[in-house]
Amino acid sequence: MDRSRLEAFSDGVFAVAITLLALNLTVEGPGHGLLRHQLWEHRWSFAAYLLSFFVIGIIWVNHHAVIKSIAVVDRTLLFLNLVLLLFVVLIPFSTATAAEYLPVPGGDSNVAMALYSAVFLGMSIGFGSVFEWTLHGDHRTVPLPPQAHWPARLRFVGGSIVYVIAIVVSLFSAVIGFILIALVALYYIVERTPTSPAAAGPPDGGTQSG
Repeated sequence: MDRSRLEAFSDGVFAVAITLLALNLTVEGPGHGLLRHQLWEHRWSFAAYLLSFFVIGIIWVNHHAVIKSIAVVDRTLLFLNLVLLLFVVLIPFSTATAAEYLPVPGGDSNVAMALYSAVFLGMSIGFGSVFEWTLHGDHRTVPLPPQAHWPARLRFVGGSIVYVIAIVVSLFSAVIGFILIALVALYYIVERTPTSPAAAGPPDGGTQSG
């Protein structure tokens, strides 16, 4: 398969997932109190939408950078990419669930936030598998030097560790779990993941991509 078809299919999934997020943004409408009160009651829906929107956007940006570096697409990569997309498609569901239960005190809000964190962990593992595939054989157009593999791995999927922590923390405090995931998103917005030899080198050795 041509890599452009892989990227086009993935882009379509990203677009659908990011659009589905907005379907959960609703208010009751006239006759249900002041609009500002309704908006405040749905604050978690807006917060969860914003966080998930940026997470999917970050995935899309880094996915483009990774696919651009691939020399050939094989069957293994296709299935690894499907695993990634499996969790991307689950993000709207987990977002809606978290937004619905977070305002409600009790165990259900903790379970909802743990589910939200678990979906992001699955997404991170899927993405990490795709990136790991690129590090072996002749899969890359320009291979990363061996000494750059582990730094690249840590920077690429380091968020997985935080997602695991967020799952555990969410069982005790849903709000703190949400904050941890938001911090991961903020990190990857400002951090450019190394996907090329230039990116993996010293700060003065070239520009980073991704």
